[in-house]
Amino acid sequence: MVWNALMRGAADPWRELERLHRQMDRYFTDPFPAGELPPIELWTGADGVRLHARIPGVSAADIDLSVVDDTVTLKGERRVEETGGDVAFHRRERELGRFARTIQLPFPVDADAVVARFQDGILEVELPRAASDKPRKISIRGAQ
Repeated sequence: MVWNALMRGAADPWRELERLHRQMDRYFTDPFPAGELPPIELWTGADGVRLHARIPGVSAADIDLSVVDDTVTLKGERRVEETGGDVAFHRRERELGRFARTIQLPFPVDADAVVARFQDGILEVELPRAASDKPRKISIRGAQ
């Protein structure tokens, strides 16, 4: 009786546990669902956004980065390594093939001022906030 009174208007706890169980199953069977590679970190500040993407095994020439308004798109391809001779893979766990990530940013960026660097498998991108979107201080005149 008390349990029913407490649960009135609340979510079904068994349904919530089942939902959580399904999410955990999905994570452990496919930790990076299609479209979620490469993994990224994204920092925002008043002047812009900084993006880091881990893309080991890819050359800078195989990465395509584009920016339109408040959207950045990262595409590329991780190619199969040539082993040569009679060598065969015993285990291959790295993702191969094409990848793409499209990330919507919290504000428009100045595409002409974007700076990207790629070193040791890490892509670092600085995306400055568009001047038209930056907050401006408005001076207020008193009544005369």
